[in-house]
Amino acid sequence: MQTISAYQDTARTSPMLSGRVQMAGGLDLPGFVMDFARNEEVFGEEEPADFVYQVVSGAVRSTRILSDGRRQVGAFYLPGDVFGLELGETHRFCAEAVANSKVALIRRTAIDRLAERDSAAARQFWALTSQDLQRLQDHMVLLGRKSALERVATFLVKMAERAPSRDGVDLPMSRTDIADYLGLTIETVSRTFSQLERDQVIALPSSRHVVLRDRRGLAELDA
Repeated sequence: MQTISAYQDTARTSPMLSGRVQMAGGLDLPGFVMDFARNEEVFGEEEPADFVYQVVSGAVRSTRILSDGRRQVGAFYLPGDVFGLELGETHRFCAEAVANSKVALIRRTAIDRLAERDSAAARQFWALTSQDLQRLQDHMVLLGRKSALERVATFLVKMAERAPSRDGVDLPMSRTDIADYLGLTIETVSRTFSQLERDQVIALPSSRHVVLRDRRGLAELDA
C-alpha cells in the first residue's frame, strides 16, 4: 500500500489526487481520500500531526502499546467521525484501519487558516475536539468504575447510538479489539456476550451482528 507521505508527494503534482473534502458540519476543505486495508496503519504514535482525518467508510481504531506489551484501544471511529485532532505537534496514539476503509485527509494548516478567518468554522472545530474529549472522559469512567457486564453493555449501547441499525448493531471490530478497548480479556468479553444472550438481552446471529432484544435492560446495565 502507498504511504501517506508518498501519496502526499504525488498529490502535489497530480490534480486527480487532490480535491475537496466535506467534513462534519458541512465544512469544505482541500484534501484527498486514501484507501487503507484491514489492520493497516493510518498514522503512528509520535508521528507529525500534519493532517486531520475523517472516516469515509469502514472503521478506524486508535491504539497504544503499553510498557508491558499489552495493547490499549483508545477509541473506535466510524463513518463521519473525525480523528487525529491533536493539541501538540505529534500524535499521541497510533491509528489503524479496523476493516478495509476509506479515510479523508485534510491538512491542519488548511483548518487553522479557515478557523482564523471564519469564527463559525472555528466553533465547529472546537465542537469536534470537545466531542472527542467527552468520549475520552466517558471511556475513563467505563474503565475505572464499571464491571465487565456493565462495560460490555455500555459498549453496545454506545455503538447502537452511533451506528443505528433496524434490528441491532453491526460491529466492524473483533472480540480482541473490544477486549482491548474495554480493558478485559477476550475470554471475559466472550463470556459476557454469552451471558447477555442467555439472559435474552441480546441475540447473536453472528459474531459481528448483535440484535438488541431488551434495550431497556441493556440501558439499565449502562446506567
